[in-house]
Amino acid sequence: MKQKTSEQAVKTHLILLGIFFLVLIWSVIQPFDLLFWFMQALPAMLIVLGLVLTYRKFTFSTFVYVMVLIHTIILLIGAHHTYSRNPFFDFLMNEFQLERNYYDRVGHFAQGFVPAFMIKEFLFRRGHVKKGPVLNLIVIGLCLGISGFYELLELAASWVTGFPGEVIMGFQGDVWDTQWDMIMALTGAVLAILPLGPWHDKHMGKG
Repeated sequence: MKQKTSEQAVKTHLILLGIFFLVLIWSVIQPFDLLFWFMQALPAMLIVLGLVLTYRKFTFSTFVYVMVLIHTIILLIGAHHTYSRNPFFDFLMNEFQLERNYYDRVGHFAQGFVPAFMIKEFLFRRGHVKKGPVLNLIVIGLCLGISGFYELLELAASWVTGFPGEVIMGFQGDVWDTQWDMIMALTGAVLAILPLGPWHDKHMGKG
């Protein structure tokens, strides 16, 4: 399903891209650790690069690009502070006497939430799968696969760089951290596809 992108939509997409670069520049200024920053910011940069390179061949709806921007900002904030040292979530942890800094849970929720919109829109608009239960299951399954693969990448990064797993993966003493990460991604994907699916459908054809 080919969709013509309006001039106004293109301008909006360029503004979103500009906001991404501003946040990227902020995130690299005095981060917790430059190598850690690079590893954690790399997925955000690759996502944006991929979207820019394929923009003429396949343009997502503005709705999806806004969701992607939010996701990349979450990633870049995590890259700057690390996911276990986010200042606002440190405040919440101290204020409400929580057991840990929960910012990483936000990141993993977004890891399922945002890709679900992207995968659904791509598969449907390219005519690969019709809307319905099969498309929903494919999207949710792929989001879980992405989440599991990311956990393996974090493990590999810890081995290659020598950073402790606590820093790279943000366990914070939680032996079930990996499982919780995947549960959060699953929750994000399900919310994107089921209750928010009709909302996304309304925006899908608007450019």
